[in-house]
Amino acid sequence: MKMHGAGNDFVVIDSRGRGAVMTEGLARALGDRNRGVGFDQLAEITDSDTADFALVFWNSDGSQAGACGNATRCVSDYVMRGLGVEAVDLVTARGGLRARRLADGRVSVNMGHPQLEWREIPLSQQMDTLHLPLAGDPVAVGMGNPHAVRFVPDAEAVDLAGVGPGHEHDPLFPARTNVEFASLLGPDHLRMRVWERGTGITLACGSGACATAVAAHLRGLTGRHVVIEADGGRLEVDWHDDGVWLTGPVARVFDGVLSPDYVAAHR
Repeated sequence: MKMHGAGNDFVVIDSRGRGAVMTEGLARALGDRNRGVGFDQLAEITDSDTADFALVFWNSDGSQAGACGNATRCVSDYVMRGLGVEAVDLVTARGGLRARRLADGRVSVNMGHPQLEWREIPLSQQMDTLHLPLAGDPVAVGMGNPHAVRFVPDAEAVDLAGVGPGHEHDPLFPARTNVEFASLLGPDHLRMRVWERGTGITLACGSGACATAVAAHLRGLTGRHVVIEADGGRLEVDWHDDGVWLTGPVARVFDGVLSPDYVAAHR
């Protein structure tokens, strides 16, 4: 399937009942928007003994993503419709998560508690994660994947392609990092733009929205409920005692079948 959440687009492979099929080479080939399908991330649904399903995420460069909030919401909506339920439990590299559909059709997922200790994020050495020694004084937050959040006067003016790669590959981040640039629009209202690890510029990032909301609250800029305007649409983040909840729209665009020759050529 091709799906998207606020313009953050995904290829979704349903491997339940047949075993995982995705490899680094196949993910990289499918991520090519000219010779494959194209995506920000790929999500493979697999069976789970402890939850309704499990998810594995891949970036377009063939690396694994660890977490992807908008893909989790999209796939959860698909599974809920298939099961005829309004909530599901799932497992990712992050651990056990829960998703639910709201009355207005949007889908929320609990992304778990933010990782704020330097080893968890991870960083290469001990330091104050609220004030990294990098240009722009970013905040480091882990949401199952690493994030560097920079607060700027105007997110629209940021040269994402020029600045993002330097942060992504900085030695401070041994697993590389996603990079968010955010500016305050009003009380509990942020504008966010994203450079994603292993992908580049994307229209939205669910885990990035969560990291940005957490960083904004820790910096004293917002409360714990934050509306975030991404390039592709609006997301809402609520940091509760049980974790960080991400809410937004979901869309299923089309279903397709990969040719056996294509799969064999890129595995």
